[in-house]
Parts: sequence; structure tokens; C-alpha cells
Amino acid sequence: ESQQSDERVMLLRPQTMMNLSGTSVLAARDFYKVPLERILVLTDDFALPLGKLRIRPQGTAGGQKGLADILRRLGSEQIPRLRIGVGPLPPGWEAADFVLGKFTAAEQPEIEIQIERAADAVEHWLAKDLASMMAKYNPSMP
Repeated sequence: ESQQSDERVMLLRPQTMMNLSGTSVLAARDFYKVPLERILVLTDDFALPLGKLRIRPQGTAGGQKGLADILRRLGSEQIPRLRIGVGPLPPGWEAADFVLGKFTAAEQPEIEIQIERAADAVEHWLAKDLASMMAKYNPSMP
């Protein structure tokens, strides 16, 4: 599905603390003059089952503190996002400890497949558009 293009793409992995990701995203957005609709935030989400992808064009952070900081610093909820499920949060675990932990040996194959699928979804978005990406990669509703 990947096509050759002269379009430049930047992958930003903020080096700030995870709940302060907006600092890095804002600096990159301002420096490179990137319009909000050309920013795609990828984030983990323990409210989604392990490996499930959910793509949305906008909305609240849904409790994800790093995404909340990005939305706050960019001053908009109109930021496309791709959430990768890592949940559920086990009883008695703190959210930060859980999302910073390692996947179990049993979970590893599933998360590797879904990370590859998320990368394919991003390539699809770059080659086509968000609506097409959502149609192809969002789970079907029953």
C-alpha cells in the first residue's frame, strides 16, 4: 500500500515525561508550521482491549494524560488520534505503573501484530486520508 512520494513525514517521539508530551508536539508544530489536521497522535489506551485500534478525527483525551496535554497545548480537540489498546488495567495497579510496564510473553505476539497494523494504518493515512484510514482500520460496529 505504500507509495513513493516527495512528501516529508516526521515521526516525533517526545522525550519529555509522558504526561507533558504537548510541549514537544507544540514546539514541532510551530517550528515546522504543521496544520492540526496533518498531526496524528498515537497513544496507548488501557481502556481498550489489548491490541485493539481506535482512530478518531477529534475528541477529548478520554483520561489519557499525555493526549490531554497535547490537546491543551495545541488549543484544540480537533487533533486526529490513533489509540492502541493495552488494557484492561489489572485490579490494584496504578495506571502509570501499568502503561510503563512490559507486556507478558503471552501478550507479546498480539501486541507485535497490532503495532505492525498501526504502522500500516499510519501509512494508509499518509497515502490517502483519515476517513479512509478509519473505514479500513477501525473495528466494525456490531
